[in-house]
Amino acid sequence: MVKRQLPNPSEILELMKFKKFELNSRKRRLDAALTIEDLRQIAKRRTPAAAFDYTDGAAEGEISMERSVQSFQDVEFHPSILNDVSHVDTTTQILGGSSAMPFGIAPTGFTRLMQTEGEIAGASAAGAAGIPFTLSTLGTTSIEDVKKVNPEGRNWFQLYVMREREISYGLVERAAAAGYDTLFFTVDTPIAGARLRDTRNGFAIPPQLTPKTILNAIPRPWWWWDFLTTQKLEFASLSETGGTVGELLNSAMDPSIDFDDLAEIRKMWPGKFAVKGVQTVADAKKLADLGVDSIVLSNHGGRQLDRAPVPFELLPEVAREIGKDVEIIIDTGIRNGADIVASLALGADFTLIGRAYLFGLMAGGRAGVDRTIAILSEQIERTMKLLQVSSVAELNPSHVTQLRRFSRDGQLDGANPRTDLS
Repeated sequence: MVKRQLPNPSEILELMKFKKFELNSRKRRLDAALTIEDLRQIAKRRTPAAAFDYTDGAAEGEISMERSVQSFQDVEFHPSILNDVSHVDTTTQILGGSSAMPFGIAPTGFTRLMQTEGEIAGASAAGAAGIPFTLSTLGTTSIEDVKKVNPEGRNWFQLYVMREREISYGLVERAAAAGYDTLFFTVDTPIAGARLRDTRNGFAIPPQLTPKTILNAIPRPWWWWDFLTTQKLEFASLSETGGTVGELLNSAMDPSIDFDDLAEIRKMWPGKFAVKGVQTVADAKKLADLGVDSIVLSNHGGRQLDRAPVPFELLPEVAREIGKDVEIIIDTGIRNGADIVASLALGADFTLIGRAYLFGLMAGGRAGVDRTIAILSEQIERTMKLLQVSSVAELNPSHVTQLRRFSRDGQLDGANPRTDLS
């Protein structure tokens, strides 16, 4: 029989540990966010539907986006044992420079629409964390202003080739003059993808006040206050701002761009040159033969061609074919530091985060971006320690198995759901 006694008041008092209440509501909600999904839920509560869905959504049935996220979840790790991981080194070299973490911030358009601090928050947070920041052609902060808030950090510029070539050439010259060290030549956007959430929401730049948007704004007055009391929302690099996203992209982008355009821009650019939006092994090999510095395996976050290849699934084969000749960067679907570790193990040299960064921005401005970086950094370090690797360079295909729901020929792979691509 268990001997029982009356509770001892002094022992009860020892158990009563009350956490000091945080008066700052922004810090309180960000401190409570332990994952990127937590930040996403905060962002959804605080941001009007049209702006949130622009970030959260993808093209048509959103199949590419869902598959990209799922592919990271379908991973099995294989830890080593008895290795000293009292300290892990997360630094890596990419495109001629160093990064404190093996990820950087991807280019995102219309960023001040999500939260008014926009690219200023992203660039300053990236600089403080020692990771690269990429500014989009469709950014809402100028090339020069991003440089001002991240003067010592690594700034990269993502280029769309416009119908009016002189606009693109001018952006290249401005980015070079401002000291950006890398140009991302984007190849997956001849026209805009069919982003149906945007169409259904009547999403436009700038946002339109309609009965629907006004009703949606009622529980989110802070967002509208920020929007209406800060600088007008417009593109920093383009003069045309009115219309839906599809209309703006289709009026600006040129579906006739080809390898001659790539060669022309490359001649103009003095720094490192990466090609973003590569989705086949053949194209990766062709670009490697042309001597580009890096390729970015990306399906544009699932926002262009739905059912496009999943970059993480494509990665091992590309790494085998060209990994020694060109640096490989991967994006799309990354929601956890473990996704980044898996990518490095299967041959990526670096990764980019887009939605994860924007969820943090919408959840809390600059502090929210800091929280995104902190969450992913903690997850990377923890995953590496549990794998018992002490540096990024130690990661290799033996640490990861990709569990396949479907084989590459499209047939259900029920007999062998585990496919080790190492």
